[in-house]
Amino acid sequence: MTKRALPKANVPAHPGVNTKVSEVAAKRWNPDIRAATGGNDDRTISILDAIGEDYWGDGVTAKRIAAALRAMGDGDVTVNINSPGGDFFEGLAIYNLLREHNGSVTVNVIGMAASAASVIAMAGDNILMARASFMMIHNTWVLTAGDRHALREVADWLEPFDEAAISIYQARTGIASKALGAMLDKETWLGGDAAVEKGFADDLLDSDKIDSSPSNLADSGVAALKKLDLLLANGMRATKSERRELLAAAKGSKSGAAPTGMSGAAVSKWARSALEKLQTI
Repeated sequence: MTKRALPKANVPAHPGVNTKVSEVAAKRWNPDIRAATGGNDDRTISILDAIGEDYWGDGVTAKRIAAALRAMGDGDVTVNINSPGGDFFEGLAIYNLLREHNGSVTVNVIGMAASAASVIAMAGDNILMARASFMMIHNTWVLTAGDRHALREVADWLEPFDEAAISIYQARTGIASKALGAMLDKETWLGGDAAVEKGFADDLLDSDKIDSSPSNLADSGVAALKKLDLLLANGMRATKSERRELLAAAKGSKSGAAPTGMSGAAVSKWARSALEKLQTI
């Protein structure tokens, strides 16, 4: 289907409200998965991180996607997605940008398109899923604080966003809004085949389009630190085995997700300290 038939998303702001990555999505996300080399990189946008800016200034924002689209100009664009989600409102803004782009948009879900990233994926004229990839849809998760009146106000304010997501999914899939609402309520995960069967995607992606092995030790360490940062930012616990695995990978990192200017040894020390915090959260 053409993305022109998709509804535009309204994205109002609400002070003191931050959206949250699902804990299941955060732990299942593999940051190492990326598109294989080849193709027209000048016309490709990579969404391979959490949605929204993180503590280190990384992450995928509407501002960055808008800049990339301006640099490309009109014409066909490919968007590769491997993201656990994140800032849902930022995701809606990115969805709007891709929906309004003057050219065909092909979306490749190469690893995961969860939560806000699943909404972004819907903006493609053609959506392709890796056979082993996942799409996840759920109600908007937020972090907020206040008394019962403030929390009631936030709950009421969030409802239209879930309705907006349902309207976008419905335009793409043709599934009844009530059925989609039930899918969001229970947090639904769809593999590649299921996503195609239910209309969330158009076809499966060729397996040779995906690379899931780090090209070097530093890349592996950066991926581990990105995942570590995601868990910390969302106040999630990690098991002993998960912490050990992340620390082992983080030792190889020299740059990227860690504080700027740190040596390899300093990064390892920072990662160990951060992992200890994960145990106490």
